[in-house]
Amino acid sequence: MDAVRGKSGRTTYSTEIPKEEEGAKKRAKKATAAASNEKTKAKAKVKPAASKPRRQNLLIQVLNGEILTRDFVLNNLTFIFFILLLSMLMVAKGYYGKQLQKDITDLQADVDAKTAEYIENKARLEESTSRYRLVQALEKRGLKETVNPAKVIRLKRKEQ
Repeated sequence: MDAVRGKSGRTTYSTEIPKEEEGAKKRAKKATAAASNEKTKAKAKVKPAASKPRRQNLLIQVLNGEILTRDFVLNNLTFIFFILLLSMLMVAKGYYGKQLQKDITDLQADVDAKTAEYIENKARLEESTSRYRLVQALEKRGLKETVNPAKVIRLKRKEQ
């Protein structure tokens, strides 16, 4: 019974075959029997193994190169070359990225070394040019540090 409509889903069929159709069926059976006899005779002449070649596994076809002769592959050869080009570019991009990362790491190490060298040299210069060291170096030559600050003399210009 159909749950939605509330009706039975079955229909009744008659098992009675009309007289005209009965004769046609017998003739069709005889024709098919004769055709099958001819086919079996033809099969007897042909080797059973050569009747239908078994399709090889896709992996085997790829390994021995038979897949390259298929119509699908031949028709889409330009697309396949395009995909191969894109995959090669993707691999090359990966190697290029690794090379750039290595260069960046090396350059950063060089910059760090130069920065440390600059700071060291600057500290040495400040230490050697300190006021105390300069006074000591000038005392050997007979010069003394002035106690009074330097005075600036400014002259006013006459306007003409």
